[in-house]
Amino acid sequence: MKWMLVVLVGGITPVNTNLVFEKFSECLAAEEQMRKHYADAFEAWDRWAAVNFERRREYARARDVQAKRLLSNVGTCVPHGTGELQPAPPQTSTTPPASPRS
Repeated sequence: MKWMLVVLVGGITPVNTNLVFEKFSECLAAEEQMRKHYADAFEAWDRWAAVNFERRREYARARDVQAKRLLSNVGTCVPHGTGELQPAPPQTSTTPPASPRS
């Protein structure tokens, strides 16, 4: 079975990455790497903001917003089909035909 990495932006909205992996462990490793990139980006922003914001209150508010924006994106690995549709089983009717009334 193949696995696809999907990013949940804000922890809610799924975004297809088109990254498909042969093994589940490879997909999990990619998700971990993605998480690390988001954490690194937040840390870099935080270092910059700590120096450049003049007021502590503004920095604290901006830090909260930036943390939610970057750190609430999570990845998840979902099974990925081959794209071939399987034929649906024939439907059988379980209700008896209506009998005419006279």
